[in-house]
Amino acid sequence: MDENQQKEMFSYAYVRAVACVAGYGVHRPEPDDDSVDLVVSARGPLGSYRSPRLDIQVKCTARDWMTEQEVRFPLKRKNYDDLRGEGFLVPRILVVMTVPAAVEDWLSQSEEEMILRHCGYWLSLRDAPASDNAQSVTVDIPRRNVFGVEALRSLMETV
Repeated sequence: MDENQQKEMFSYAYVRAVACVAGYGVHRPEPDDDSVDLVVSARGPLGSYRSPRLDIQVKCTARDWMTEQEVRFPLKRKNYDDLRGEGFLVPRILVVMTVPAAVEDWLSQSEEEMILRHCGYWLSLRDAPASDNAQSVTVDIPRRNVFGVEALRSLMETV
């Protein structure tokens, strides 16, 4: 497996771990032709709806794209267009996982704990403007938008 495939699998594992602890199911739609890598779903009533879902595009990058306030990520134009705008039955977000530069530093484990380094950040592109860029659009994800258990629960209740 090359490093890009490792990043993809690691970021899926992170989203799945967060969803598991939050009490939600996760599945992977096939084929991925609509910029949706994973779907998080709840069973029964939650917030205003029954069985809400959230579509997620997952990316992974080293921390060199971070500033003090945000994670700057160059998103392919196709993904940007697939995630932005209104009219989706199921809301969509982008989750960008940040990892150390060296693969061997991504995870450490003992009998007491398993540590995944570093974390993911989420962003809704619902209100994002159209772009004239041909290849990619750099999105700025506030670092306060950590994709964790409480954030996912809040997103699912808002859905």
